[in-house]
Amino acid sequence: MLINKQIVLLTGFVFFMLMQGVAKANETADIPRTPDGKPNLNGVWQVLNSANYNLLAHPAKAAMAMQAGPFGDVPAKSVLALGAVGAVPAGMGVVVNNQIPYLPEAIAQLQENQANWLNSDPEIKCYLPGVPRATYLPHPFQIFQSGPSIFIAYEFAGANRNLLFDDPGEAPIDSWMGQSTASWDGDTLVVIVTGQNDQTWFDRSGNYHSAALVVTERYTLKNAHIMEYEARIDDPKVFSEPWTIKMPIYRRVGADARLQQFKCVEFVEELLYGQLRKDPLNPEGKDDE
Repeated sequence: MLINKQIVLLTGFVFFMLMQGVAKANETADIPRTPDGKPNLNGVWQVLNSANYNLLAHPAKAAMAMQAGPFGDVPAKSVLALGAVGAVPAGMGVVVNNQIPYLPEAIAQLQENQANWLNSDPEIKCYLPGVPRATYLPHPFQIFQSGPSIFIAYEFAGANRNLLFDDPGEAPIDSWMGQSTASWDGDTLVVIVTGQNDQTWFDRSGNYHSAALVVTERYTLKNAHIMEYEARIDDPKVFSEPWTIKMPIYRRVGADARLQQFKCVEFVEELLYGQLRKDPLNPEGKDDE
C-alpha cells in the first residue's frame, strides 16, 4: 500500500510539472513575435486607468482645484464652470504598496504643486509629458519596431522617443523626454531613461521629481492584446528609496487604432500669450462674460 501511495504521489507530481511546462509553453506561444524572434510590440496602445489624475489610490472628487466652502471643500472659482466635466474619477492606484517615499524636505514642494495645480501642471500648458507620464496620459501611443530599432510616438503634443540599443553614454543635455537606452531581458523590453529635466510631473496631483531622475521601464507582452508595464522610479534628491508603478496597457483594435493629431501648442496660445494682445480678450482679473 505504501509503495502504491508513493507511485500515485510521484505520478501526480510529474503530471503537475508537465502541465506547468505546457502552460508556460502555451503562454509563450501566444505572444506574437517579429521575424527575429522578439516579442512583437508593434501597434497602437493605451491605458485604461486614472493614473494621470493621481498615481496613488484616490476617491472621486468634484475638481482638481478646490477651495474651502461653508460645509466642506467645493470647486475653485477657476474651474467651477466645468461642472461634472472637471470632476476627478476614482482610481485604485498604480504604485506598488500605494506609497511614494518622499524625503521630508520634499513634501513642501509637493504641497505647493497641489495648491497651484492650475498654474503649475505642465500638462495644462502642453509641455512634453516626460517618462513615465507619457505612457498613462489619456491619449494612445504607437510603437514602431523593426529589427533592433524601436520608436515610440505619442499622440499628446507629438511627443516621441527613439530607443537606443547601443548605449551612447551620458545624455549631452537634459530634455523633456530624456534619453532612452534599451535592451532585452528575455521577452521583456527594458528601457532606462536618463537626462530628463525637472519640469515634468508624474500626474495632476503634483507628484514630481528632480533632474536626477532615472526611470527603468519594463514592457512585457502577455498576449496579442495586453502588455504589462512597469516603471521603477529612482531619484535620491526627492525620494528616500526607489518605488515602482505597474499597470496593464491594451492594444487598440479596429478602424480607429491609429494616432490622431493632438498638437496642443496652438490650443494654449491664448492661455500663455493672450495677455500680450494690444486689447486682451480676457484682461487679468476680469471674469468671462
